[in-house]
Amino acid sequence: MDAFGKQIDTHTVQFVRILPGPIERIWDFLWDGDKRGQWFAKGPMPTKPGQSFEMTFKHSTLSPHQAQPPERMREMDRTGHSSRNVLLAYEPPHRLAFTFGDEKGVPSEVEFKLSEEGDKVRLTLTHSKIPDRAFAIGVSGGWHSHLAILQYRAEGKVPPAFWDVWRQTDGVYEKRYD
Repeated sequence: MDAFGKQIDTHTVQFVRILPGPIERIWDFLWDGDKRGQWFAKGPMPTKPGQSFEMTFKHSTLSPHQAQPPERMREMDRTGHSSRNVLLAYEPPHRLAFTFGDEKGVPSEVEFKLSEEGDKVRLTLTHSKIPDRAFAIGVSGGWHSHLAILQYRAEGKVPPAFWDVWRQTDGVYEKRYD
């Protein structure tokens, strides 16, 4: 198993990570707004499917190490970005799903599944209802980078700067999703 996401079909990508347990600790990294903010986006999340919530992204806060964002991301990284989402599933500590963004008027969907494997936790992230290839490429590079930061956090390590991690795979998914 490598760290790269797989394109399941033209509208779905999937990532798998094996993280140190216990499962409840990894669940907290997904659901708790402050812990999620250490690797992805901050903001409280409801517990009832159908409820909306907001997540705030600021990639430069994911590590004490800093790197310049790419030019096309510079303003978004400087000011941050918020997204409105809807909770689709809340089944602690095994499944969490929510809408993601509003590309072309239709939100895509993100689902995290956690399962125990001895003292480890298998995290499976499935991003579905992706509108097109360009979105699949962009979101895959983002998830790849965010999950790398999560891996560091779950292992109790200080992650490198987010943009340094992101640069390692910039352009890779364009080739992988031919």
